[in-house]
Amino acid sequence: EESSSPSLGKDRADTVIIGGGCVGVSLAYHLAKAGLKDVVLLEKSELTAGSTWHAAGLTTYFHPGINLKKIHAYSIKLYEKLEEETGQAVGFHQPGSIRIASTPTRVDEFKYQMTRAGWHPTEQYLITPEKVQELFPLLNMDTVLAGLYNPGDGHIDPYSLTMALAAGARKYGAQLNYPVQVTNLNSRSDGTWEVETPLGVIRAKRIVNTAGFWARDIGKMIGLQHPLIPVHHQYVVTSTIPEVKALKTELPVIRDLEGSYYLRQERDGLLFGPYESEEKMKLQDSWVTHGVPPGFGKELFESDLDRIMEHIEAAMEMVPVLRKADIVNTIAGPITYSPDILPMVGPHQGVRNYWVAIGFGYGIIHAGGIGKYLSDWILEGEPPFDLIELDPNRYGKWTTTEYTAAKARESYGFNNIVGYPKEERFAGRPTERTSGLYDLLKSKCSMGFHAGWEQPHWFYKPGDETGYKPSFRRTNWFDPVGREYKQVMEKVGVIDLTPFGKFKLKGTDSIKLLDHLFANVVPKVGSTNISHMLTPRGKVYAELTVSQLYPGEFMLVTGSGSELHDLRWIEEEVTRGGYKVEIQNVTDEMGVLGVAGPYARQVLQKLTSEDLSDGSFKFLQSRHLKLSDIAVTAIRISYTGELGWELYHRKEDSAALYSAIMEAGQKEGIDNFGTYALNALRLEKGFRAWGAEMNCDTNPLEAGLEYFVKLNKTADFTGKEALKEIKEKGLKRRLVYLTVETDNVDPEGNESVWHNGKVIGNTTSGSFSYSAQQSLAFAYVPMELSKVGQKLEVEILGKNYPATIIQEPLVLTEPTRTRLQRKGESPKI
Repeated sequence: EESSSPSLGKDRADTVIIGGGCVGVSLAYHLAKAGLKDVVLLEKSELTAGSTWHAAGLTTYFHPGINLKKIHAYSIKLYEKLEEETGQAVGFHQPGSIRIASTPTRVDEFKYQMTRAGWHPTEQYLITPEKVQELFPLLNMDTVLAGLYNPGDGHIDPYSLTMALAAGARKYGAQLNYPVQVTNLNSRSDGTWEVETPLGVIRAKRIVNTAGFWARDIGKMIGLQHPLIPVHHQYVVTSTIPEVKALKTELPVIRDLEGSYYLRQERDGLLFGPYESEEKMKLQDSWVTHGVPPGFGKELFESDLDRIMEHIEAAMEMVPVLRKADIVNTIAGPITYSPDILPMVGPHQGVRNYWVAIGFGYGIIHAGGIGKYLSDWILEGEPPFDLIELDPNRYGKWTTTEYTAAKARESYGFNNIVGYPKEERFAGRPTERTSGLYDLLKSKCSMGFHAGWEQPHWFYKPGDETGYKPSFRRTNWFDPVGREYKQVMEKVGVIDLTPFGKFKLKGTDSIKLLDHLFANVVPKVGSTNISHMLTPRGKVYAELTVSQLYPGEFMLVTGSGSELHDLRWIEEEVTRGGYKVEIQNVTDEMGVLGVAGPYARQVLQKLTSEDLSDGSFKFLQSRHLKLSDIAVTAIRISYTGELGWELYHRKEDSAALYSAIMEAGQKEGIDNFGTYALNALRLEKGFRAWGAEMNCDTNPLEAGLEYFVKLNKTADFTGKEALKEIKEKGLKRRLVYLTVETDNVDPEGNESVWHNGKVIGNTTSGSFSYSAQQSLAFAYVPMELSKVGQKLEVEILGKNYPATIIQEPLVLTEPTRTRLQRKGESPKI
């Protein structure tokens, strides 16, 4: 390895990358290759110190997420070409990999994953036990029911990979400086940074924290508490095994999911790495409280075979030749975990020009793709595709150290757990983010977790099977959700919507700012609308409701998972355009109750002297009033599409407001409903959801949002030019509305859509329709297959079900029905 004598080389840089593991070096390589001048990477000891050098180096195309597969695929394609490009060998082996199913539920999971692979270019097959044995002849086949096979998978030498990326980065002009420690970070008023080191200061336009398990220490320098924790990961390498040595071709990597370990060939022996249960696994908690010990770089932890004994036994059962093998090496090293195992990648809310790529539990397979993804985002001002699940802003002040530790334990222990739809995990809950109704409701319902908040999914009644019972098929919530659906359609229901992200905005430039940020017009005082923020390329960055409460004073509301994601985008625009506005995040101070259904007006009218009649309080109007002497901002809007109001109020008033409404609605038979029923209701009304029907992968025209996009408004909103171009060129695909004839299973979203034996598109979300008594889904399909009446198929759990494109919506919204009734037409309900 070439040693670099420590020097800064320059005192100014465009981008300073802090940390020289595979992720940081990959980012330097991609930025420099894309032509960015003045890329400087600072590494405090040597490249690969930390987690990279001791990693097992697995590379796989498989990921249960949709867009993370793109990251994996890019990494593998890059690693295949790297040696040729840089002249450095990377030790890349591609014998394929097999995930092993030894329970019927696991076979279901594989089918579930296969339908999500259908519309991705990467190869993945569900294979029979015979095929598994042919590919891995040393397997004990007693329990094997199926395999999920990815032919291009394998493993790479992490050290060589990083050195090749480093050679490439230097070749394109990046500077990699080590050993140079960052001792302090100062942000200047113009948004640039001063990066302090023992060798002097570098002024940078932006900094990127890629510091691995030192990322917390870097974050602390600027007052951020990144929720990261190092876990002890052990893997074991054996001596030569004659049966392995005798093989003609390298064995594929196997992942025995019930045994919770991976196993691969290492020269003529085997390498085996387990994930222990949350009780047995070990965290390096002291590093969180006291920081990483100075001088720690290429050290390892004490190994502890007792801790992984049951996994070793499971592996000897599955691969009997292991019994005779000697262990020559046990590696126990630190890997950084975020609470949900996924990394944090992108710009950080609340700090200007500070980016992160941290929390990688699987840094080797992510390094290539994340380097490219971040480089594109930095250079082009928007991400190349949507990875909201990696948004660093999914965490917030509620993410305490205790929470992070509890979640990291759970995530590590659940590494190979079955991945169900609508999955809930319970460690670390509840956080401090509970609504004013939590204590009243927690024993009455099944709670879901949304950005730290607890929110009712569905409510229990006597005779129900209670609790969380995950399944790939209809399960214990299916009938109760139908009951809640009926409640809202026929009577009146109340839902806790407190988790919404809520911002107050005011100031002399507020109207000008919103006109520039949003594709819709700015609502008048006392009105509300649905508005979208688009990216410069015309993708849908966010969907919010905007209400002008007083002249120049607004309330913006977004989904729970988008709170800081959206706030960051708005704040950045305020800074860039120098708008004179104040923006305040009131998410945690405000409670929200939704009241919806035909009797909603009747019930609420009992609590106020304000006239709630249709003539006086119209659809999409907002006003301040008192309900039972509690001050609320009431907006006549409902994601159910039924008559309803959202009631915004001080969180400490939630319980009193809820009780008053419940009391007032006794005669009308009022009751609770949860988010599962809400989803069924919104799908029947044809309402799109951000994160499903629209996101940074879709434009509003193909998503069917034309109604909210005012291309003819005078303001030059972000994305306007791009949209005009998209419109002129014509759409390639569009969102359609499908009924699907299923049996005991419903579409969830991201399933493959088939036509004439080919995958031609994908669903975005789905649910059972309790009014049509069949499944409903939204899907993207090519224009030529998008007409009403078109027959298609939707693949669910390995079976293709007949689907038909229908006219949307299935059920008209209440305002539309009322309008038709006035004209004397009979509306379809």
